[in-house]
Amino acid sequence: MKKAIVILIGVMGFAGAAAAQAPVAVVEEVQGNVTGAEFMDYVAQGKVIKLGQGGSVVLGYMKSCRRETIAGTGTVIVGQDESMVHLADVNGTKTECDPAQAHATARETSGVAATVVRSLAKDASASPQLTLYGTAPLVEARGRGTLVFDRLDQKGERLQFELTGNQLKGKFYDLAGTSKSLTPGGTYAATFASRRVVFRVDPQAKPGPTPIVGRLLRME
Repeated sequence: MKKAIVILIGVMGFAGAAAAQAPVAVVEEVQGNVTGAEFMDYVAQGKVIKLGQGGSVVLGYMKSCRRETIAGTGTVIVGQDESMVHLADVNGTKTECDPAQAHATARETSGVAATVVRSLAKDASASPQLTLYGTAPLVEARGRGTLVFDRLDQKGERLQFELTGNQLKGKFYDLAGTSKSLTPGGTYAATFASRRVVFRVDPQAKPGPTPIVGRLLRME
């Protein structure tokens, strides 16, 4: 009995540690009968996803930039850089993304967001934290507020969006669903509430709903 309790505690501890792990991939698409994953979930190493008949899932790995389309009845175990797949079919490709995305986070501003943006705009040499490979970022910004993109390497370009709190899952806003986009090759400061991220758009960045892992901007 004591041995069983020790084993159970060990398993619970392992599960707790797994839950606390940083995410390694983002769920870019879900179709059909899928258990353990929803669209725009972040998943950590060791996460188990089950696919039923007609089920499929697309995972974008943030560090390895591997993008997997997994379909058919089977089981998926999320790894550090790729998935372990049992029975289901997997088609993995290399996509464009910045491995810095795995640990890039928004920084707290020291004052009013507008003041910070103005000071950044005067410093065209502000160092980008990451590179995006799509001109229409998918932004993680929770709640209500004004989302602003100010270009730092060239004056006069500013995009502004009013978020109402009705974003996907309350926190994802996709510029691909708007008529506006950023300029390839530009360096920008994105601000929302008291947070900001400085990033660069790759010169060859494509417009529209390109793979999420390459255009994800986390403001959380």
